[in-house]
Amino acid sequence: MNLDSTLISLGFEKAPLEHAMYKRGEGRDRLLMGIYVDDLLTTGADEDVIANFKLQMKELFKMSDLGLLSYYLGIEVQQKPERITICQEAYAKKVLESCGMKDCNPSHVPMKPRLILSKKSEAHAVDAMEYRSVVRKLGYLTNTRPDLAYSVGIVSRFMEAPTMEDWAAVENILRYIKGTTNFGCVYLREKKKEMVELLGYSDSDMAGDVDDRKCTSGVAYFLGGSIVSWLSQKQKVVALSSREAEYIAATTVVCQGICLGRLLDDLTGKEPERVVLNIDDESTISLWKNPVHHRRCKDIDTRYRNLRECVEENKIDINYVCTNDQLADILTRSLGRQKFTKMRRRIGVQAVK
Repeated sequence: MNLDSTLISLGFEKAPLEHAMYKRGEGRDRLLMGIYVDDLLTTGADEDVIANFKLQMKELFKMSDLGLLSYYLGIEVQQKPERITICQEAYAKKVLESCGMKDCNPSHVPMKPRLILSKKSEAHAVDAMEYRSVVRKLGYLTNTRPDLAYSVGIVSRFMEAPTMEDWAAVENILRYIKGTTNFGCVYLREKKKEMVELLGYSDSDMAGDVDDRKCTSGVAYFLGGSIVSWLSQKQKVVALSSREAEYIAATTVVCQGICLGRLLDDLTGKEPERVVLNIDDESTISLWKNPVHHRRCKDIDTRYRNLRECVEENKIDINYVCTNDQLADILTRSLGRQKFTKMRRRIGVQAVK
């Protein structure tokens, strides 16, 4: 029996923005379902509605009810009255053991500050197959560890021909994981219904890649004070100025914010009342808000001008935030121990066990 047709016959409809999600009903009768192969995750506001749906499915399929979600695709979930936490402690330990780093000395940061890696390095080459295997494992850890996103993103740039210098950077990430295996994201339960606000942070470095001089964009979105989406990614074009680098990074943030807002509206029936973007570059903000400046910035590609339209149509609010409060900073550069620890705490990554 086809699962998709069965769910549709039971009154569900596929979410247009996320095809692995299904929804049914309104208000307290609302049911949401996430599907991965033959695993089904169901959530809703009314436990009786959920229980009745499970009975329906058991009549149609041979299936087991595993109860409250606690483990899914390597992600460990703890659900308590006051908070929900996610981490990958068991997976992290398995990665350390497979790499022979089970008993290594821990590091306080995943990447040393001011570390420069280059494809033109003259250091000895290492086994590319082994290097790729380890980096891919580390990449899966970033699903619950935004504090690893930047460092793992950097070492993944050298998978074609890694050297000893690249491998040393990977080992440092592993040593950092050794001291933080029980770290993950914390989501506090709301005690009262408040305005739904998506709060985004956008940041970038300037020509951080010494090989092609492309910048790294950092994107972080918070909902109800908890981080729900993050990204550390090398930009696809070379920015000619720091303002253009910030502009390109913000384009990614705006597009993602609008998409997240639509997804929330589609799944919950409650669209965020506003999307707020915080950046630490006042010249970039003035570029969006003041039409006089537009004629002076022909160096910025026209495909990034949709940001201006979003601001003019009040789809997104742009605010200035000082550099010390730029939470996306941890996604664009390697930080010293003190600042890294502070930023890690502020984005909600902490020991959850």
